[in-house]
Amino acid sequence: MKWSKKNAATQPPSASVEIVGETYTSFVRRQFKKSTFGVISVWVVGLMICIALLADVLANDKPLLCSRNGSWSSPVLKEYAVALGFTSWTAEEATAVWKELQYDWAVFAPVPYSPGTTDKRLVSLKERAPSGKHLLGTDDIGRDVLAGLIHGSRYALSIGVVAMSIALVLGIVLGAFAGFFGGATDMVISRLIEVVITVPRLFLIITISAMVEQGSIWLIMVLIGLTGWTAVARFMRGEVLRVRNLDYVSAATALGFGTMRVVFRHVLPNAIAPVLVYAAFGIVSSVLLESALSFLGFGVPPTVVTWGSVLSKARASTYSWWLAVFPGLMIFVTVSAFNFIGDALRDATDPRLRS
Repeated sequence: MKWSKKNAATQPPSASVEIVGETYTSFVRRQFKKSTFGVISVWVVGLMICIALLADVLANDKPLLCSRNGSWSSPVLKEYAVALGFTSWTAEEATAVWKELQYDWAVFAPVPYSPGTTDKRLVSLKERAPSGKHLLGTDDIGRDVLAGLIHGSRYALSIGVVAMSIALVLGIVLGAFAGFFGGATDMVISRLIEVVITVPRLFLIITISAMVEQGSIWLIMVLIGLTGWTAVARFMRGEVLRVRNLDYVSAATALGFGTMRVVFRHVLPNAIAPVLVYAAFGIVSSVLLESALSFLGFGVPPTVVTWGSVLSKARASTYSWWLAVFPGLMIFVTVSAFNFIGDALRDATDPRLRS
């Protein structure tokens, strides 16, 4: 699809003036770059994604690479293989305190602690405070806060993306069907949306989590996704109602194309862009909800360290300010970054703001 530049004097006030030969995608990208905070936020989110992907390399009590008795190995990579079932730890490795083993040489992570590593020698509050050994301090049982935040970024982003993906799939499909078919289909889906909206989301997830004997990260993702699709569905329904009466949809129907082809090949691609902007705000909602659940103790299992679970440790010690400040700062930065990206995308795709 190409855009042509027209005489501004002959256009109504709301008309946009665009450059010859520019695609819609490149136009939106150019408009997005006008938002300074939006561009900075993309870099911030990109950095967080890199930290999440490289969490085991950045914070781990196992050597990244080492040599013992003339043979070298990578315990960090072997940990992945063990988790996938390709191999298993030896009896020595299963009970090893990796820092105390004798090596010919070894390369450790920049933060030489895993999120579950406890330093039982730290007894007093002063010893658990931020220091050269533990840059952001430790929690009440001696777990390194920086290692927890690094690995917690993996859970925060994965929960936000997976939960929002589930919500998008459900919301887009149901909203498209409601808007395109109308009638009884629209009435049933609209009533379903209203029923789901009336149920308190937080309390529903807490109730289901409490009924499950052993919670998991995947359970939280699914619950957040299954309870967060209603706003997407209502937004999608409105976009489809706008698009379904346009000429190209009428032409596709007149040519005898099947209903599913018209919906998924012609209606959805032209109605989905504004809905996808909502995804950035949906990720924010998912991250905040998971943090709230973990803070209350209803989120992921106790052995899994997340930003909310680290933040909850601040309640155990009134003077452990670092347990409140640093995870709170990570949540604030993440939420702000995705909000700025959402705002920038909304402005870039709004025809009334094009320039």
